[in-house]
Amino acid sequence: MPDISDELLAHAVAAPGFLPTDEGLALCRALEDAVAARTPDRTGTRPVAVEIGSYCGKSTVFLGAAAARTGARVVTVDHHRGSEEHQPGWEYHDPALVDPHTGRLDTLGTFRRTIAEAGLEDTVVAIVGRSPDVAALWRTPVDLVFIDGGHTEEAADADLTGWAPWVRRGGLLAIHDVFPDPRDGGRPPFHIFRRALASGQFAEHAATGSLRVLRRIDGQPGTPVT
Repeated sequence: MPDISDELLAHAVAAPGFLPTDEGLALCRALEDAVAARTPDRTGTRPVAVEIGSYCGKSTVFLGAAAARTGARVVTVDHHRGSEEHQPGWEYHDPALVDPHTGRLDTLGTFRRTIAEAGLEDTVVAIVGRSPDVAALWRTPVDLVFIDGGHTEEAADADLTGWAPWVRRGGLLAIHDVFPDPRDGGRPPFHIFRRALASGQFAEHAATGSLRVLRRIDGQPGTPVT
């Protein structure tokens, strides 16, 4: 069981989203593991976790709880317009999250409220933008990357290509919605999970439900994952 307060756990459970609590706790534990395994560098920089796909902040609170306790920082990357399954006519669409001025989904306000109410505004840095666009500018080694963005093949491939290279050796790569049986869910997260393993740079570290956590065993930050 990760070290998360009852208050933060309640905030995480109450936040809108689709991450089961056991997987959220496993994500929290993964960041604790990544920080514990970290070799401090000479600059004394804080550990960093990057979350791809925040929605309304449920998973961010789980990560933030571990970050606040360990001195890490969480950077979230999301355009806050929702993934494919959040759009009108799809199963996970929530009309309450549609901006009446634009007619488009906009989860940013709810996300900010979730983080503020959890008291994590000093721990979480939110970047509003498309994952590939932000990844093209990123040059910082990361202790944990959590991929839970778009679930098309194109989006999942771009998230792995853009962010997995920045996981430091010994750091962790977490991927959500990995279903080995195609009857249980979509294939793109499973495909990038298999691609990361096939690269020889990552090995399995832990699994809870559909959450898979890999540890980087080879390659320096910035090395492409092929």
